[in-house]
Amino acid sequence: MATAKKAPAKKAAPAKKAAAPAKKAAPAKKAAPAKKAAAPKLPTKKAAPAKKRTPNAAFMKALTPSAALASIIGDKPLPRTEVTKKVWEYIKKNGLQDSAKKTMINADAKLKEIFKKAQVSMFEMTKLISGHLK
Repeated sequence: MATAKKAPAKKAAPAKKAAAPAKKAAPAKKAAPAKKAAAPKLPTKKAAPAKKRTPNAAFMKALTPSAALASIIGDKPLPRTEVTKKVWEYIKKNGLQDSAKKTMINADAKLKEIFKKAQVSMFEMTKLISGHLK
C-alpha cells in the first residue's frame, strides 16, 4: 500500500512587521511502517494452463541437403533447425568461429563451397545454407 505524499505547506504571506519571524511548522512525525496489506492478485499469464509451443511446420519439414552440404552434415533429409545445429557443431569442432569477432565464421574448404566467400556473418550463414536445401 503506497503512502500518499503530503502537499507542500503554503508559504505564509510576508509579515508586515519585520520583527515577527514566520513560525515554522513542526516536522511531521513518521508513522511506524504498517504491514503491507495483501494486494488483490491480478490474473497472470502463468496462472493459465501452460500450452506447449508447437513448432512451425515449415521449419520441421525434412529437406535434402546438396552434395556440398551433405559433406558436412550427412546426406539424410533433416529439418532446417537440425541442419543449422549440425553446421554449428562442425564450425565449433573445427574452430572456424573468428576469435576477434565471434559473429563471423571463417570458411574452410568445405564451407567455401557453400558460402562462396572466405568469411561470412552467422546471420548470413543460414541464408546461404538455405540455398543448398531442397
